Amino acid sequence: MTRLALIDMGTNTFHLLITEVDAQGKLRDLVKTKVPVRLGQGGISTGAIAPEAYERAINTLKVFRKQIDAHEVATVRAMATSMVRNAVNGHDFINDVFEQTGIKVEVIDGNREAELIYYGVRAAGVLDEQTSLVMDIGGGSVEFIICNKRQIFWKRSFEIGAQRLMDQFFRQDPIAPESVEAEKSYLQEKLQPLTEAVATYRPANLVGSSGTFDTLCDIDALRRGDTTRQQNPPAASRLAAEDFYHIHHELLSKNHEERLAIPGMLEMRVDMIVLASIAVDFVLQQYQLQEIRVSAYALKEGVLQQVLIKTGLAS
Repeated sequence: MTRLALIDMGTNTFHLLITEVDAQGKLRDLVKTKVPVRLGQGGISTGAIAPEAYERAINTLKVFRKQIDAHEVATVRAMATSMVRNAVNGHDFINDVFEQTGIKVEVIDGNREAELIYYGVRAAGVLDEQTSLVMDIGGGSVEFIICNKRQIFWKRSFEIGAQRLMDQFFRQDPIAPESVEAEKSYLQEKLQPLTEAVATYRPANLVGSSGTFDTLCDIDALRRGDTTRQQNPPAASRLAAEDFYHIHHELLSKNHEERLAIPGMLEMRVDMIVLASIAVDFVLQQYQLQEIRVSAYALKEGVLQQVLIKTGLAS
């Protein structure tokens, strides 16, 4: 038996996955947790990790370290993404993490982040022979991958994550219609390279990768009376476009407290999900996609797949 720990240090959420793999490559998750660290809060627009976010991150990683040690983990992989790679104090932060927790953090660029997300999504079983457009909405960046289950055709990371969009467009609550339109115009400009790639490869469906899409699926399930999803979320799901739009219009019309009261809503996502939902709407409309698939797997599962392949433990 080998035990592995994967840490995804996102701009909004830190994830820890501790899993056990046997000689046949069979996996058993021991710990799966997420913490709303909000590393980008108060600093993403100025390009530095703010002191309060810095402290929250270090304290969270100390807790993760205790869990890792308690499970006698052999291999630890920690990845930092948009906020750390763009912060002027990102290097100091990485050094402090190592000094205080012994966790060595890899800062990955957007291209590598998109690639690892692809491996995670593929492991969820949500891809097939059709060409798909994968969308992973983080707090700092959004990754898009045009692919099928066999290969990546095109990939790119854009620094237009939900925290960045919130700082720029979330001026009142509920969000103003002019702010919705301003975000869509901004996305149309920023996503021009994606628009060109979609015209070339013509994806047939949208695959949402964890985060926002998990929450949308949880809300949809509870709206239909399914109370089992949150306890045992499937690796791959589907979300009907009409169900997405029911939730989307609800998110646009409600304020913070009203959104928080929606069954399935997470407090860590209650404001950013408004901006993220607008981005999903933009992608569906702009690229004329009717089908939404959802992968519960993303970056950390992609890293896990790479580690298993490298060590010869892949099933």
